[in-house]
Amino acid sequence: MTQNFSRNDADVLIIGAGPSGIFTALSLLESNVQAHIVLVEQGLPVEKRVCPKVTTGKCAHCALCAITSGFSGAGAFSDGKLSLSYQVGGDLPDLIGRDEAQNTINTVDKIYLKFGADNHIAGNEDEDEVARIRRHAIEAGLQLVDCPIRHLGTEKAHELYQRIEQYLLDGGIDIRFSTTCDRFLIQDETCSGAIFHDENGEYEIHAPITIACAGRRGAGWLDELCREQGIDHEPGPVDVGVRVEVRNEVMETVNNVLYESKLIGYPQPFKDKVRTFCQNPGGFVSQERYDSGLTVVNGHSFKERKSENTNLAVLCSQTFRKPFDRPIAYAQKVGEMANMLGAGNILVQRFGDIMDGKRTWPEDLRRANVRPTLPEAAAGDITSALPYRVTTDILNFMLAVDQVVPGFAAEETLLYAPELKFYSNRITMDKHFNTNIAGLHCLGDSSGWTRGLMMSSVMGYLMGKEIAQSNAA
Repeated sequence: MTQNFSRNDADVLIIGAGPSGIFTALSLLESNVQAHIVLVEQGLPVEKRVCPKVTTGKCAHCALCAITSGFSGAGAFSDGKLSLSYQVGGDLPDLIGRDEAQNTINTVDKIYLKFGADNHIAGNEDEDEVARIRRHAIEAGLQLVDCPIRHLGTEKAHELYQRIEQYLLDGGIDIRFSTTCDRFLIQDETCSGAIFHDENGEYEIHAPITIACAGRRGAGWLDELCREQGIDHEPGPVDVGVRVEVRNEVMETVNNVLYESKLIGYPQPFKDKVRTFCQNPGGFVSQERYDSGLTVVNGHSFKERKSENTNLAVLCSQTFRKPFDRPIAYAQKVGEMANMLGAGNILVQRFGDIMDGKRTWPEDLRRANVRPTLPEAAAGDITSALPYRVTTDILNFMLAVDQVVPGFAAEETLLYAPELKFYSNRITMDKHFNTNIAGLHCLGDSSGWTRGLMMSSVMGYLMGKEIAQSNAA
């Protein structure tokens, strides 16, 4: 690698050290691209990403959440699951082709194994039992997507990404932490870098290639820059929903056979798409905080530490038409309403109480079979925050899932809100990830093309190969 570059110059500038940014850098090293590569991250290195809740037992509402920001991004610290099928993880296959997506998944999976991912693949052991679950899903009007899963585990993902971080540093990647990107340097539809600030003040980094890898956490930021700086984009669907928590006994068969069941339905009366996502057997419900102060619910699943419960998201996709074109802002407002009712905390309510038209009280939770794994969640009424359409979609979907997994829609089943996924702003790009702004590429969940660790990693890996081929030409 070339040495002694100016602080303000780079050949390749990567904004965001989530999976897409990391795998862009890994791919460039693999291709032996001779360039000064700067990787800028708002958060901290892996080894310094420590949530105060680990010692205090309560969310400290940090200005910069260690769970959602820092090297490896938000996804790796939520659960660390790698979906090994092109059918899961967003719409990237529509952009690059299914075969290209699947082949790159296989390549990226080998890289994760190289850095210490678990060799075990869940979800492909018992074909007869999978067929039985699928039959019940069909009878309930649902679609089962059985995707092989490689589970890193929250704590093991931490160790794996620390090894990757050190590998990048040893390879000469210039990684700058605690540095925030303010805007791109764009003139005459050409990007020449970006403006940043750190503890020493504001400065510019000039580069012929700029790659924005802002992740779900930075989707709102990128959406605003698209509007302000003329980057072509279009609004996509936004996911609004809840995190459901049940006893492990309820999910035992699905957990053992599939580890993660991905069920999709279009329940009456609205027929919106509703799906399960991010299933955590023996896991823990968690909360994350965004820059705006918004608190959202998520789930963790550790390799070694287990709870008595399984949690998973139930997400309702909302698609808006003209004149409305701000789905991310819409989801944020829904989240703010839930946060207000929970006095800044996540709201939790029992399924039976929702069906009875009443709120849940703390004493209801204390005497139940399903004990919340997020103790700071505020018992209340999530239906006062979620829109009627979303609530109706979720309840009818859960009743359908109950036909596949008896007990899923039991009286004591817990629903936490808000669960929000911010990737609804879709950047207009070609299959080489070129935007309408020369020199600017946008990857990962904030681009609107991927959802989750694997597809974000795939997009980054392919971006690195695109740069390598262009340098060799």
